[in-house]
Amino acid sequence: MAPFNLTSLTPVTFILTGIPGMEQQHVWISIPFCSMYLAALLGNGVLLLIIWTERSLHQPMYLLLSMLALADLTLSTTAVPKTLALFWFHAREISFGACLTQMFFLHFTCSAESVILVAMAFDRFVAICFPLRYGAVLTPSAVAKMGLVALLRSFCIIFPCIFLLRRLPFCGHNVISHTYCEHIGIARLACADISANIWYGLIVPIAVVVLDLILIAVSYGFILLALLRLPSRTARHKAFHTCVSHVCILFLFYGPAGFTALAHRFGQNIPHDIHILLANLYVLLPPLLNPVVYGVRTQQIREKVVKVFICPKGHLVRQ
Repeated sequence: MAPFNLTSLTPVTFILTGIPGMEQQHVWISIPFCSMYLAALLGNGVLLLIIWTERSLHQPMYLLLSMLALADLTLSTTAVPKTLALFWFHAREISFGACLTQMFFLHFTCSAESVILVAMAFDRFVAICFPLRYGAVLTPSAVAKMGLVALLRSFCIIFPCIFLLRRLPFCGHNVISHTYCEHIGIARLACADISANIWYGLIVPIAVVVLDLILIAVSYGFILLALLRLPSRTARHKAFHTCVSHVCILFLFYGPAGFTALAHRFGQNIPHDIHILLANLYVLLPPLLNPVVYGVRTQQIREKVVKVFICPKGHLVRQ
């Protein structure tokens, strides 16, 4: 058993088990996990490079997209490298401090990404409903303030979780049946009442996500009304096309996130290995697919990718 601090009843290390019941398949499972992670790094890295180097893309929509790419990189990098180390090298131990740090950045990034998605919905709302005021409303300063709000709100929501966990005694229980650390998974190892952790971990995130979804729904309600009033069918199609990518990303983020959160608390009938697999896909699929969705559906990004990486004759650019 890992070392244990009898004075504070806080374990020096936690033990991550990986995917329960599938230990023999860890190496095989690591192949798609690693491939998806590398593809996510490449896709989001290219997206950031394109937006950073092309001045024509220094617009609110693309600046928000770069924030989303940074959040995706943070989300996947917080969890996946440790998971791969566990699968490949049986590196099951993680210190108490490292576990809390991983938990914090995982939930912090998810919360920040939700705010960014609200900001992207607001961006589309202003662009379609008030196009003449778009430049005046969504200035670079306004976009920077949106990013600051995402960071501050996420910090204020997630930081209390650290205090809620540090106050708990663990009495020698230090085995986490997961591939990474998250709030309720750690709290359930405690030998004390964890009602505060359960209620805070359930009510606060759900309230915040519901508020974000309401703001997004209101934005798209006004957008839909504006689209129906457009006289030109071509104009309606163009405006609708600009929103489809964002709607796809909304489903990619909120769908798996909601299912994972509810299954962890109410899905007792869901096999534990399936739940852990889905939890890992949650930190892999959005970072993997978000740049693909925007890269495929956004003409400006496709054109800049070709311009940066491919010459007119189809040869790679030589530095």
